[in-house]
Amino acid sequence: MKSPVVKRSIVIAGHKTSVSLEDAFWEALKEIASGRRLTLSDLVATIDSGRSQGNLSSAIRLFVLDHYRGAATQARAQAAGERLQVSSPPVA
Repeated sequence: MKSPVVKRSIVIAGHKTSVSLEDAFWEALKEIASGRRLTLSDLVATIDSGRSQGNLSSAIRLFVLDHYRGAATQARAQAAGERLQVSSPPVA
């Protein structure tokens, strides 16, 4: 059985390293980088410089998880605000 983890090389701060991630995380990381108008290498370098412990692959997974959790929280808050505006009685 083939592993879903894909190992890829990436250049971070001028040095080449390899990172092993599942395809879903690679795709999400590319999407986030594009949305922030960053290269994949620049985004990974930012993640790398901000991690306090653990390996880079784990730091990337946690970054992606945090990104999408934040987006989901923001979407829920926006939806709740829209429901509140619709259900509020008009002010006289």
